[in-house]
Amino acid sequence: MGYGYEPTKATIITNTAAHTGRFVKIMALEDSVIASITSAAITENGSSTIEGIEFDTSACIEGLEITSITLTSGTVIAYAV
Repeated sequence: MGYGYEPTKATIITNTAAHTGRFVKIMALEDSVIASITSAAITENGSSTIEGIEFDTSACIEGLEITSITLTSGTVIAYAV
């Protein structure tokens, strides 16, 4: 990926439970809605917890460490280091 680290594992997320880790890439495998995502490197109005993101198939967030993700619907793959 060219960020100085490579993912060593991946988790396919299909449920609405909170998933935690050191995720460096999140990719939608189908149209999805992210209920919340937490990252020190991403803020929304000053908060490190972002909520209610519509995520189209094949869309991705990468290059930032994401520590938690919860879906409302859909399927994503989360790559971790």
